[in-house]
Amino acid sequence: MSDNTVDRKRLYYVGNLSIFMIGLGFAVRANIAPNLQEDIYNQIDLANSAAMVGEALGATFTGFALTLLFGSALVDLIGMKRMLLLSALGYIAGAAGLFFATTLPVGPTVETVVLVSLLLTGLGWGAVEAASNPMVAALYPEEKTHRLNILHAWWPAGIVIGGLLGVAISGFSLSWKLNLLVLMVPSLVLAWMVATSTFPVTERVAAGVSYPDMFRELLKRPLFWVFWACMFLTAAAELAPGQWVNIALSNIVGMQGILLLVYVSALMFVGRHFAGPIVERVSPVGLMFLSCVAAGIGLYMLSLATSPVPAFAAATVWGLGVCWMWPTMLAIVSERFPKGGAMAMGLMGFAGGMSIQFVLPQMGAIFDNAKAQAAGGAEMLASLSPEAMAGVIRVASVESFQAVAFVPLMLLPVFGLIWLVDRRSGGHQPEVIGEPGTPNP
Repeated sequence: MSDNTVDRKRLYYVGNLSIFMIGLGFAVRANIAPNLQEDIYNQIDLANSAAMVGEALGATFTGFALTLLFGSALVDLIGMKRMLLLSALGYIAGAAGLFFATTLPVGPTVETVVLVSLLLTGLGWGAVEAASNPMVAALYPEEKTHRLNILHAWWPAGIVIGGLLGVAISGFSLSWKLNLLVLMVPSLVLAWMVATSTFPVTERVAAGVSYPDMFRELLKRPLFWVFWACMFLTAAAELAPGQWVNIALSNIVGMQGILLLVYVSALMFVGRHFAGPIVERVSPVGLMFLSCVAAGIGLYMLSLATSPVPAFAAATVWGLGVCWMWPTMLAIVSERFPKGGAMAMGLMGFAGGMSIQFVLPQMGAIFDNAKAQAAGGAEMLASLSPEAMAGVIRVASVESFQAVAFVPLMLLPVFGLIWLVDRRSGGHQPEVIGEPGTPNP
């Protein structure tokens, strides 16, 4: 780094905290999704309440995707500091908005407030990814895959803490609204750390690559768009089931579904610290191939789980499958297309966010349709006994998870072919801007 005022270690802590915050937000949403469904959406439309809560949760991913799409192009102009301050504000305002929604009578206004609040947390999430990913790529250009995986290890760490706090809140019969306070605390700490830190410019700016050259880099490289399309499916395999697990499994395996998410997240936190040694053996694309195999198998196994032991076994396979997906996809495009800068990484996140925006409502719709069919019609749902409703939810959960299980398997031919081509050409070789043999802007 040419700017000797930049404290690389402190900024890495800032990045870790920002990713921890968005992981915490993910857990909080999973914690409160059943409460939103019971307190709000069941009162509005019992037969379609799962699809409605899926649409509401999907608003978070819409905000995330839109911020990444535009924020990644603007981060070089407004700076990483302002982008991260905006992220903290989004989480604070979103949590406050959800709390306000609970004070209103159930109706269309509440629906709107919930949607806007979740959208704000999504905007905060996107702002974190728009700033923190290129920041770490600029701080550690020589080990992007390893450092980005460690950075994103704090995402599952946030899920673990948020999930356990949510279980404690529920276990002590405290108000579920305390989850919203949990979301605010790291946001305030992040705002203070960011305000008192000095940030670098992105790798692209430091190398003197212009905006037109950045866009040309992305437009003239078809392989980038192949990875971009793959991101839609890898994100669907990782994030949609994670956000859905509490609703779908809580009444089936004899435990709170959020505990499965906590377990998988702890597994991911540990696993992401070992990404560096793994990619040295199989390459980043090879790791994605193996991850897709495990994710598909794990999701199918998860759909069949009827008790805690097989549920944890299935979650282990799924967790190992999705563990390295998101950060490794970001690292792949940063290493192969460095002139694409923050925009390249932002477009990948945009693809992931928009994927969930479509997948979550679809999972909800599949769940609702299966639920209605198993009950003998939507009008029969309200009259079912608790035992009968548990059986109906079991059928609906199986169908919603199995519908997603095939998604990562679709990517095996793509990653397999790229992996094979890389191996025949001497293995994966990251590009470095200005390196001998690499065209300069």
